Amino acid sequence: MQAIKGYHAHVYFDAGTIDQARALCEQAAQLFPLKMGRVHERPVGPHPDWSCQLAFSPELIADVLPWLALNRQGLVVFLHPDTGNDLLDHTEHAIWMGAIRPLNLSVF
Repeated sequence: MQAIKGYHAHVYFDAGTIDQARALCEQAAQLFPLKMGRVHERPVGPHPDWSCQLAFSPELIADVLPWLALNRQGLVVFLHPDTGNDLLDHTEHAIWMGAIRPLNLSVF
């Protein structure tokens, strides 16, 4: 089994839910020792929607994952480990909360 170096949770949103997504990410950053990335108002990397990344250590998965599940209020959250294999992390190892969105895997 590959070692998990950390996790990324990508909160997806659009123009109508940007304030909700920003509030969710900011609240997560206040509650947990994680890094909140930029709020991207365009698709970035493999992500098909606007998004904000929450990066955190493996030790926090048992706290962050259920908190996101209970507080996402309909937002799609794409969560994956960081093992060093980006393609597998974004496909085989992925966890989706809400609708599964098609990723642009050509970036890998």
